[in-house]
Amino acid sequence: MNSLSRRKFLKISGATIATAAVLAGSAKTFVKASKKISERKGLEIIPTYCDLCFWKCGALAYIEDGKLWKVEGNPADPLSNGRLCPRGTGGVGAHYDPDRLKSPLIRKSLRGEEKWIDVTWDEAFDYIAEKMIKIKNEYGPESVALFSHGIGGSFLKHLIRAYGSPNETAPSFAQCRGPREVGFELTFGDVVGSPERTDIENTRCLTLIGSHLGENMHNTQVQEFSRAVERGASIIVVDPRFSVAASKAKYYLPIKPGTDLALLLAWMSIIVNEKLYDAEYISKYGTGFDLFVAEVSKYTPEWAYVETGIEPDLIRETAREMARYKPASLVHPGRHATWYGDDAQRSRAIALLNALLGSWGRKGGFYQTHSFSIPKYPYPPYPELKKESVHNPNNKYPFATGEQISTGIREATITGKPYPIKGWFVYGTNLMQALPNQNETVEAIQNLDLMVVVDVIPSEIAGWADVVLPESVYLERYDDLNTSPFKEAFVGIRQPVIEEPNDQKPNWWMAKKIAEKIGLGNYFPWKDVEEYLDTRLQAADLSLQELKTKGIIKAPQQPIYFEDGAEPEFLTPSGKIEFYSSQLAEAGFDPVPRYTKHPDPPPGYFRLIYGRAPVHTFSKTQSNPLLKDMMDENELWVNTDIAEKYGLNHGVYIKLKNQDGVVSNKIKVRVTERIRTDCVYMVHGFGQKSRQLRSTFNKGASDSELITKYTIDPLMGGTAMNVNFVTFEMEA
Repeated sequence: MNSLSRRKFLKISGATIATAAVLAGSAKTFVKASKKISERKGLEIIPTYCDLCFWKCGALAYIEDGKLWKVEGNPADPLSNGRLCPRGTGGVGAHYDPDRLKSPLIRKSLRGEEKWIDVTWDEAFDYIAEKMIKIKNEYGPESVALFSHGIGGSFLKHLIRAYGSPNETAPSFAQCRGPREVGFELTFGDVVGSPERTDIENTRCLTLIGSHLGENMHNTQVQEFSRAVERGASIIVVDPRFSVAASKAKYYLPIKPGTDLALLLAWMSIIVNEKLYDAEYISKYGTGFDLFVAEVSKYTPEWAYVETGIEPDLIRETAREMARYKPASLVHPGRHATWYGDDAQRSRAIALLNALLGSWGRKGGFYQTHSFSIPKYPYPPYPELKKESVHNPNNKYPFATGEQISTGIREATITGKPYPIKGWFVYGTNLMQALPNQNETVEAIQNLDLMVVVDVIPSEIAGWADVVLPESVYLERYDDLNTSPFKEAFVGIRQPVIEEPNDQKPNWWMAKKIAEKIGLGNYFPWKDVEEYLDTRLQAADLSLQELKTKGIIKAPQQPIYFEDGAEPEFLTPSGKIEFYSSQLAEAGFDPVPRYTKHPDPPPGYFRLIYGRAPVHTFSKTQSNPLLKDMMDENELWVNTDIAEKYGLNHGVYIKLKNQDGVVSNKIKVRVTERIRTDCVYMVHGFGQKSRQLRSTFNKGASDSELITKYTIDPLMGGTAMNVNFVTFEMEA
């Protein structure tokens, strides 16, 4: 089920290059390699790509008299289309952030006390190398693990594999999109991917289930959503909270949290029983349809009403609305899909609903992606692995294939089984906010002999490290090439547009220097990252200098819809869309999703739900001075009737206590009718506890701190976190 092998790659020659037509308007562009950027005069515009979310939008950085002035979208980039989201345009603040890490640090007291000694880079690398060699000799190389997020971790991944460890993970699988990818792959034989292959700009009916476009600011999708609304597409929004997207909807369904699968089954029942599905598409591409119909036809709207609180007539009306516009009817797969523990099955239900509508591979549904093929660097072979990864012992979660379970590595670090994990490298991810149950993360850390954190700010996880390495922000460094699968194949470059203000360094340099210290310099044979990039590009008949100048190189457009000549391919065991999954049946799971009833909040408690803000990325941008000005703390959404019952006034501060007695920081109440009475809502990423982040310390409340309970998805090991309940603690 490795999705990478299922991409269609293109070999592009230099003759097929499409240039970036608009870079600087009338501005003059300077390229003077002999001078530092900060020493140049005049206006220079340098292309790069953004790092403030996984979308990796192409950007143009404006440098005036050697100072970083602004960042905007690159018009030649298919992801940004010349526009950036608020986080992207606020990227200038990342460079000027006063709370940035400035030099390497080594811990001088107990872990978590945030007491440090400033050291040189050589001293930091000597410390790390000594520990890595000791761990390798005593436990084996497998006992070091890497947690990373984003493309910047690619060189550290290379280091860890060269060292001999198979243990490399990202919270983005088990804590975010993993259930979605598994559900769609079980159905269509391929994943949704990143960026999502959703053809929102051409859809005639868009259904959003807990997907907050406009708040969850994925640039291309938001631009396409705006265009879809402008041209009158029918919008259906399912959410316990009246989100920004809900304000654009023709139909808003304020569902009871935890019952989404009941609604999905009822929708499919109506479409099946009223024969509203795309019969020709299903006959041509589907298998197991009769068994599927026998299972889902029993879920009536009246049954679903009892579970969801949604009126039967509204369920019927919205099901018919979806079917009316098929196949240009898209039920959005979402991204953060770890909700209640049956998430892979819920995501599979979303995939099956799209299959009924005939939307996979069709215009206005899910397009077929293409990627630019750039050969890998010709490294020596990695050492043979002597042990399997610890993330999923005995294949406990049989569909966690292709990507590793981050909490599985954490559990192995706690228990020492199937073998000890004694070293962690953490790159670009604040595990205190990303993983559920912070106490378990701390328990794992205390079992380590080495913990290295690479970050641009002193995040909470950095406070627990033995060594903290200050990274250059994305505007100050090279990273690997961006060849994200999309509607058209392209390659983009991230390059320095300004120098680091202090003693920060790029991740590729750190990985190379550590490798040399531990005798693995042969795995980093290039003298610098420019040589590495140029070697790869030349193998594809491209030029580094050309890419640095243009920022984006595109391939000729290829068909992306079945109706336009894209070749249908379903990499399932049957080679078809699997309405009835033999894979699931053979593994002892429901071959067609079934509804699971989830616990309700106890009396006096409310389900805690959380989400995103358009101006922040997880917990990594709160100290950015430009973005902080727009939102410096989060708020707690409380229904008006509940606020009146508890005597809560708009703007007052309270604390929250969860079902396990954990009490939050104070948080400002937002009294609103835009949320159900059985839940409360806050934006994720606030309430940070790092004392080194002086501008954000204890600002707002942390949802992560309150997420002490989680339920594990039995198919793929995802950690469901919408299972926590809170009550109010009045702030004096």
